[in-house]
Amino acid sequence: MKQLSLSLVCLLLQQAYAAEPIRGFPEDEAKARQPFEERLRAMAESNKIRASMARLAREPHHAGSPASKSVAEYALAKFKEFGLEAHLESFDVMLPYPVQRTLEIVSPNHHGAKLREPVVKEDPDSGNANQIPTFNAYTANGDITAQVVYANYGLPEDYAFLKSKGVEVKGKIALVRYGRSFRGIKPKVAAENGAIGCLIYSDPKDDGYYQGDIYPKGPFRPPPGVQRGSVMDLPMYPGDPLTPGKPSIAGVPRIKMEDAKNIQKIPVLPISWEDAKPILEQIEGDIAPLEWRGAIPVTYHAGAGPVTVHMRVQVDNATRTIHDVIGHLKGSVYPDQYVIYGNHHDAWVNGAADPVSGAASLLESARILCKAAQQGWKPKRTIIFALWDAEEFGLIGSTEWAEKHRENLLKNAVSYFNSDSTLRGAMSVQATPSLEKFVEEWMRDYPDPATGKSLLESSNRKAYRAYALGSGSDYTAFVHHLGIASLNAGFEGNMSGVYHSIYDTVRWFQYFGDPDYVFTTAFAGFMATGLARMADAYVVPFDFGRVGRFIHEVVDELKKAPKAKGLGWDPLEREVDKIAFSSRAFGTAMRAIEAKFATLDRAKLKKLNEAVFQSERALTRPEGLPGREWYKYQLSAPGKYTGYGAKTLPGIREAIEAGKIEEAQTQMKAFTEALVLYNEKIRLATKLATEF
Repeated sequence: MKQLSLSLVCLLLQQAYAAEPIRGFPEDEAKARQPFEERLRAMAESNKIRASMARLAREPHHAGSPASKSVAEYALAKFKEFGLEAHLESFDVMLPYPVQRTLEIVSPNHHGAKLREPVVKEDPDSGNANQIPTFNAYTANGDITAQVVYANYGLPEDYAFLKSKGVEVKGKIALVRYGRSFRGIKPKVAAENGAIGCLIYSDPKDDGYYQGDIYPKGPFRPPPGVQRGSVMDLPMYPGDPLTPGKPSIAGVPRIKMEDAKNIQKIPVLPISWEDAKPILEQIEGDIAPLEWRGAIPVTYHAGAGPVTVHMRVQVDNATRTIHDVIGHLKGSVYPDQYVIYGNHHDAWVNGAADPVSGAASLLESARILCKAAQQGWKPKRTIIFALWDAEEFGLIGSTEWAEKHRENLLKNAVSYFNSDSTLRGAMSVQATPSLEKFVEEWMRDYPDPATGKSLLESSNRKAYRAYALGSGSDYTAFVHHLGIASLNAGFEGNMSGVYHSIYDTVRWFQYFGDPDYVFTTAFAGFMATGLARMADAYVVPFDFGRVGRFIHEVVDELKKAPKAKGLGWDPLEREVDKIAFSSRAFGTAMRAIEAKFATLDRAKLKKLNEAVFQSERALTRPEGLPGREWYKYQLSAPGKYTGYGAKTLPGIREAIEAGKIEEAQTQMKAFTEALVLYNEKIRLATKLATEF
């Protein structure tokens, strides 16, 4: 790994600080923060992260298990040891465990699927007791026998192709491969096309030997490897399926399971490619097109039958208790304004990469900032650290907590920082557009452990552009339900080969994830500096102009869609143009008071800050998106048929894509009304800034 001298790194960072100060601070204070942030970065210790990982990933700890509670109690003890005010918050949620799983070919040639992953002798943790079996949470129960149809990745266009070829899906079991969409979309689309069951397998072309050496020699998935995972229909709503929009606590009524819109309607099983191979070998029909062919040594056919399988899936749909770990580092000036940083602690098995790499880094960020506080630094705003439970089942711990504290968060939450996994690789940050400039400055001033350049330079960009937030991690409730400015960060590495399997262990991580803990250590320092900046800024560093630019670019793109012809864009575009004027006026007002931030009246500054960070709430609509009212944020949302992937201006975009012109027009009107309120918030902030 290339390393630069410490003196050269410091010189590069000094140049960065000198080139452009940090938003939210007077210029002299912005430059003076450099040694403080360098000290935070230097406090990060790889041995601390290594020790946390060894403990957190020691045993399988799926949500609801005694081991998961033990992990939560360990994290709670660490939070208290660091000096945080900390506690557990528990919720009783519907958390299904598998009771019975059967898959066998009954004709033409019988074969019984193994439905398990064997121990790798080089990795003792792959044989730990209490591993949850391979299954998909929130599957329907079922006992079915039917022919199998191969449907590639199980996307809507894949079924359209089968239909064009005269292949009947109705009454069949769909065999699809992981990838290209969230796993919960696959059985949903299969059911919509008439399938009565769904099998999801990991094709070696995507995460196995085709990509490189398989575990334990290399990082990729071995033939019997299986990806567990939830198939909750996240684009409908995350969290406990039986308490949509409300916390799963005593006194809250629960809906009937048959009324839960995010539970699958057909049985689903994840399988290895080793178990998929005998099925694919016996499927007939036309030779599959090139893009449908994986790397299993069989001829892929885009057809149905004659292979017939018996599939039985039974889960218990029981109520189990989960435990979030919450710690507060109290603010000295605005204790009721919150900067929140969360990562989940539950795993499908041992979970060294997912999520322990991120959870251990969060613990280290908390230790760093607590140590700085003990040395005299006091954050202006309260920093809340959270380790969420049951993320893997459907973002449950974070969603229930956000729903429980809804009113407090709507009033006081400044921003939400999220991480999940972090490995050796390039830094990736997705963010709401209002935080785009903040992230750009943050990456500009932090060194890449691989190159010594800034993270921004290493990304080969002069300016950071926000990647829209979809779903798949714990930021979902904060941004999409509550309208809190959010970001999701991590060094990206390739863990696809062991993702959600028994091979995601400390051994795998130390060989292939981040062998020297260089990137996890750097990440802890990175998050600590970002949290400190947001907590300390005299005025929280949102950029309204970046929001306007984002909307303008998306509108320009949507207008070019063939199905968008005839839509009346003028009222919306006029309101977007106003954001540019409003943001410039706000910028002028801020520059006029920036130099005297430290002397300004704190009560007035508090009101100004509230106007700035609560502006994000104006980008939500109380009625939510069409058919999924839980999703209230208007700038982005997980797509109905992507799941993780974001759709920008989703209400308008998905109506256009579906050819629903009247609905698109209605959504444009609703979005325009949101922008009117957004502009009012900017003007209020400007007015408050001019009153000093």
